[in-house]
Formats: sequence, C-alpha cells, structure tokens
Amino acid sequence: MPALIVNSRPLDFRLDPATPLLWALRDAANLTGTKYGCGTGECGSCMVLVDGEAARSCQLTLAEAEGRNVVTIEGLSADRSHPVQAALVAEQAGQCGFCIPGIAISMAALLMHNPNPGDAEIRAGIPNLCRCGCYPRLLAAAHRAVAALRPVPVAPTVAATPPNVPTP
Repeated sequence: MPALIVNSRPLDFRLDPATPLLWALRDAANLTGTKYGCGTGECGSCMVLVDGEAARSCQLTLAEAEGRNVVTIEGLSADRSHPVQAALVAEQAGQCGFCIPGIAISMAALLMHNPNPGDAEIRAGIPNLCRCGCYPRLLAAAHRAVAALRPVPVAPTVAATPPNVPTP
C-alpha cells in the first residue's frame, strides 16, 4: 500500500504500486486538476511537483512516488492566489485551459529554482505543449509571476527631526 504526502496530507493508496501516479491522483484522491493528455510524457498536462521538481505523473508509478511529497495544481494554492496562477489569469494565458494546470506546475517549479529567468530559460523550463498556441501569453505570464514573486524593496528609514518651531 503506497503512502505519500499529497498537498500536505498523508495518503495511503490501496492500489497496485505499478499504477501511474496520475490515475491514483485523479481516480482515488479525486484531484482532477492534473490532466491526462498523451500518456507518454510528451505533453506535460499531467505535471505535478514531486519533492519540489516538476514531474510527469503519467510516467511515475505509485511505487516510485512512495514516501515523497507531491503537490498538484489543487495544492499550489487553495484559492488560486499563487502568483503563477494569478499571472496566468491576468495575462489570459489559457485559451481552452486544458494544459494550464500542468503549465502552472512547470512554471512554479521553474521559479522555485530560478527566481529571475530570462526568455530562453522560461521556454526551456516550461516544456509543456499547448495545442492552442498560447506561448506568447505564457511567456508574459511567467514574467508577471517573476515580478510578483520579487521581494519589494524596503526604503531605509530616516529619523525625522522636528522642524524648528519657535517657542512662545
């Protein structure tokens, strides 16, 4: 009985350890945000974070995931407020939306490891296929997420001196 942490919750799956993680998540854990696209690991629709790395859940068995920490699109944020999710919405990056959960996971993994990627690094770090061809908007969303994740500089505090006020 494979056991793993999914979205910060321990789960024991009563499934064959050879079951692809994708089907355990969708069918047994009812986490349907992770999509089945091609089944061969090419499209990236099934991307999840496994110990902080983007992984194709259709190619990872429960046995291989045992004891690991898995984050699905549902676990990225409970209210879709994660900067990557907010950036994808703000840039209207999705057309049909089918690929967006996997892209959000890939983008989140990229930004965890590289907080300031350039265009080439974004393209390489998000290997997902979008059949609608929304790549320019995905690039814009990645840059928006980078800006949102960038720490806000804090201005140095200056001790204010009271103005010279004549005393009566």
